[in-house]
Amino acid sequence: MTSREPVSTENAPRPAGAYNQAMVADRFVFTAGFGPQDPATGEIPAGIEAQTVQTIRNLEAALVAAGSGLDLLVKTTVHLADLADWAAFDAAYGAALPTPHPVRTTVGSQLSGILVEIDGVALLRS
Repeated sequence: MTSREPVSTENAPRPAGAYNQAMVADRFVFTAGFGPQDPATGEIPAGIEAQTVQTIRNLEAALVAAGSGLDLLVKTTVHLADLADWAAFDAAYGAALPTPHPVRTTVGSQLSGILVEIDGVALLRS
């Protein structure tokens, strides 16, 4: 039997629409796309490096609330507002995540007032 459980935490930005921050399905956690908003203040840091770090913190908060973590992340999808930011993004992303790094797809996207958005799929802790 397949199970699905929504996940919500105040340590990550609240959804802006009709979706959950994350969903646990069997032994996996699937997250919504997170941007760089500080969950407490709503502020967005300046620059791709700082926005990448905050986005990963938000992703981590949802994973932890679901019973997972960055160390169990297996796949991410990254949306960049400007693909010219790729090198600076990749350096910040690589430094912020434990190795081995998850597989990743990176695409250019129209984003509203932010430079980066990341969603992920992770394993649950045993």
